[in-house]
Amino acid sequence: MPATPAWPPKGLPRLFVRQPLAEGASIELDRDQANYLGNVMRLGEGAELLLFDGASGEWLARVAEAGKKRMTLAVERQTQAPETIPDVWLAFAPVKRTQTDWLVEKATELGAARLIPVVTQRTNVDRVKLERLQSISIEAAEQCGRTVLPKIDEPVPLKLFLQDSGRRLYFADENGGEPAVSSFMPGPATILTGPEGGFTDDERQLIRARPNAVAISLGPRILRAETAALAALASYMAVAGDWRG
Repeated sequence: MPATPAWPPKGLPRLFVRQPLAEGASIELDRDQANYLGNVMRLGEGAELLLFDGASGEWLARVAEAGKKRMTLAVERQTQAPETIPDVWLAFAPVKRTQTDWLVEKATELGAARLIPVVTQRTNVDRVKLERLQSISIEAAEQCGRTVLPKIDEPVPLKLFLQDSGRRLYFADENGGEPAVSSFMPGPATILTGPEGGFTDDERQLIRARPNAVAISLGPRILRAETAALAALASYMAVAGDWRG
């Protein structure tokens, strides 16, 4: 007897919408989303897709009306409850735009709950385009199956960032620390990684003076800033059990 096929079928388009989702809800897409589904994905009336709003899980929907510049979706039922992920924030020193874009994309895929650009003395980036990073994060979540988006903060100076001492802070110290995988402990945590060239000696002293700060090592090799951030995050998620399911 053939196996019962999975439902909803894998491969359905996934789309993030800002309107709250619920059974029976009608969702009017914006012009860009309607164009993407209608002209790029070639979805017409009756076609199925998956939606998520960042709060209520994933939902199966159907195209109720399709026009040249508009599309209305009918939400049918929930297919997945909101995801449960470890409460880990990734604080990183911004690097060049391409590398920062890539970092945000991959950190979203890995399950970071919050992303915090931190400005250090050796940060060479003039500004961070928050709206661009949010769009990249949304696209990554659509592709990887996340139902909750990471919060992305405005850039914050290191000294101001360190004033929040309520969470355990693991910082990648190129001068040495305990191996990351043996240092991570359960509970809310923040991972901090530095810029190209690393933290200055003064910054390192400031970080070490913060309550609950733990210096960690990411291995024997010199890693690029964006690689270090993702290596630390991936190690934490593995230790926290996020990769078991």
